[in-house]
Amino acid sequence: MIRQRVVLITGANGEVGHGLIEKLAAEPDPPFIVALDLNELAHDLRPLVNRMVIGDILDTKLLETLTTEYEIDTIYHLAALLSTSSEFNPETAHRVNVQGTVNLLKLSAEQSASRGVPVRFLYASSIAVYGMPDIATKQAAGPVDEDRFLNPITMYGCNKLYCEHLGRYYAAHYQQLAATRAVGVDFRCVRFPGLISAVTVPTGGTSDYAPEMLHAAAQGKKSYAAFVREDTTIPFMAMPDGIKALLLLARVPRENLTRFVYNIASFSRSALQLAAMVQDAFPDTAITFKPSDARQGIVDSWPADINDSAARKDWGWVPDFDAERAFNEYLLPTIKGRYASADSD
Repeated sequence: MIRQRVVLITGANGEVGHGLIEKLAAEPDPPFIVALDLNELAHDLRPLVNRMVIGDILDTKLLETLTTEYEIDTIYHLAALLSTSSEFNPETAHRVNVQGTVNLLKLSAEQSASRGVPVRFLYASSIAVYGMPDIATKQAAGPVDEDRFLNPITMYGCNKLYCEHLGRYYAAHYQQLAATRAVGVDFRCVRFPGLISAVTVPTGGTSDYAPEMLHAAAQGKKSYAAFVREDTTIPFMAMPDGIKALLLLARVPRENLTRFVYNIASFSRSALQLAAMVQDAFPDTAITFKPSDARQGIVDSWPADINDSAARKDWGWVPDFDAERAFNEYLLPTIKGRYASADSD
């Protein structure tokens, strides 16, 4: 029996999964999409995938069933327990974020060996892998490249950094002591900055103070208290650029890549600058700052900016949205439309 060649998306019902499904489904020759998530896919996205699988990446029997039914060509591994949630449940986070990734890398290695060609494995990592030692170092560092300040202070960051190394291992060194080494996994990793989506409401991310203030204002709330100081600065990106990066990296020939892990950047703004943009659009909403010590400490450990020159050189990465375009052409009209439609229902 000839198995269907498929693209597998884990964490398909998350913020990145939504945008990725829409883009893949809109291609002239769309792939056969298998979406895997703990929850049923959003109703409007269900027709865009060929199969929805409700299940857990820790369920090895489920993953074995998928490999029996399908020839998995590409995996977009997006499933994760996010940063803030991971701090409340670090052991659970480790199981989901690390063991779940190991399960999928092993699946990919077995598929690669059986097919004789590497499975492309796109991994969504995060600026949480960084750990700036103090504010002075953060302010003096400038844009940080992929190989500096890798001392994360969160379980999520530790998980992501370790999984980057696991991906490199499965790509370059898996079964290195075997008589005949298996075909390696084609592991490719994007380190995302804080992602801001106009479509989905943020949940569980430590960088979510930015989208939260915008969604609160668009909902007509009179005030929003950001959980960080007004001078807090980290890199951000509009969700469409995040999706663009994954698709670009997936399509570039392996021989063009000089790394397994790539930073991507778009814009850096302080919380105060972001608040000013929101209040210009929604003057009736007061945005204040009430730092949470724990969450503030986490964002202070992340760089103020990151260096994405390797991605630009190796696979032509250029963001479509700077801060102004992201706000005026993507976030503001989409979010306003979202809540205006809800009010009219």
